Amino acid sequence: MNGIYYYLIAFAVIWILSAVFHDRLEKHGFEINFPVIMWKTQRLRGLISRISNFSPTFWRWYMNVGIVVAFGAMIFITGTIVSSLPSVFETPTVSIVIPGVEMPGSSIYIPFFYGLIALATVLIVHEFSHGVQSVGEKISIKSIGLLLFAIIPGAFVESDEDELKAAKRSSRLRVYAAGSVANITLAVIALLLVSLISAGIPTFFAEDGIAIDRIVSDSPSDGVLKEGMVLEAIDNQQIDNSSDYLDVVSSYSPGDNVSIKTDQGSYTLTLDKNPNNESRGFFGIQANKHFELINNSLGPIPWILFELLELFQWVGMLNLGIGLFNLLPLKPLDGGYMLEILLSYKLSENIYKPIVNALSVVMAMIIVFSIVVGFI
Repeated sequence: MNGIYYYLIAFAVIWILSAVFHDRLEKHGFEINFPVIMWKTQRLRGLISRISNFSPTFWRWYMNVGIVVAFGAMIFITGTIVSSLPSVFETPTVSIVIPGVEMPGSSIYIPFFYGLIALATVLIVHEFSHGVQSVGEKISIKSIGLLLFAIIPGAFVESDEDELKAAKRSSRLRVYAAGSVANITLAVIALLLVSLISAGIPTFFAEDGIAIDRIVSDSPSDGVLKEGMVLEAIDNQQIDNSSDYLDVVSSYSPGDNVSIKTDQGSYTLTLDKNPNNESRGFFGIQANKHFELINNSLGPIPWILFELLELFQWVGMLNLGIGLFNLLPLKPLDGGYMLEILLSYKLSENIYKPIVNALSVVMAMIIVFSIVVGFI
C-alpha cells in the first residue's frame, strides 16, 4: 500500500476521535474548528523565557547577522525557483515531500522514521526560535501549541499581535527571521556532523560495491530486483564502487534492455524514461555504497555510524530546504513579512503593501505550477 494511505487513515481516525470527544478535548486546551485542530498550552513559556534570558546580547547579535543571512537566502531561493522555470517539466524545483511516501515529480524519497524525526526538529527549532526572539524583544507569548490543518501537521508560538505590530521594525525583522535562520543554523551543524561521521567511516569500513537501498514502485526494477541486493555488474561492466555505478547507469537510454548481475543472481530489465530527464534510461533503483567491516575492535557498534549518518543527512536537508522555503517573498510566510518591513523603511504603506501582495500572488502561482507539473 502506498504510504499516503496510512497518513490518510491516521488523520481520518484523528478527525473521527476529535468529533466524538469534542467537549472533553476542549477542556484540555484543544480548539476544533474544521479544517483546523489546535492545541494550546502555556507550560513551555517559562522554558523559552529562560533560554532567551540566558544571554540576551548573544541572541540579539545572532539575529542581527541572521537578518542579513535571511535576506541573502531570500534572494538565493527566489532566484533558484524562478530560473528553474524553463526546465520545470524535466526537473520540478518545488515538490511536496512526505516521509515514507513517493511523491510524483519528486526525486527525493524521505524514509518514514528519519523523516519524522527530521521534521520534528524543523518545527521545534523554528517555532522555539520565534519565541526566544519574541521574549528578547519584549513581546509577550500568549501560547505554544500544535495544530492540524486538514491533514497537514504544524506547530506554533503565538506572540501578542498588538505588541508585535507596535514593536520597532528592527525588532520585528529579528522575530520573523529567527525561525528560518535557526533552521539554517541547525542544517549547517547537521551537515558538519555528516562530514565528521563520513571521515570516521573508513577507520572501520571498506567500500565493497553498491547495494540497493530502495526500489521505486512501478519502475522497471519493481518486482524484479530487491532491496539489499549488491550490484556486481551491469551488462558485464564491473561495479566496484559508486563512481563505476554512476558512470554505467548514466550511459543508458529509455527502452534499452539491460542485464544486471547481483549477489543473488542475474536479471534483465527494459528501462523506462527517467522522470527527471526523459533522454536517460530509468532503472528505478536507489542505491548506496556497500561496506564491509574491517576493524572489529568495537564489535558491531560502528554500524551505528550509518544510522547517524542518514539521520543527520535528513535533519540537514529538511531544515535547510524548509528554512529556505519559508524565506520566500510570499505572505503569509516569514519572508513575505520581512520584505514588507524592509520596504516600509523607504515606501509608504499604500505602495509597499500592493507590491508585496502582487509578488506573493506571482510566487504562489509559480510554486503551485511547479508542484502540479510533478503530477502530470
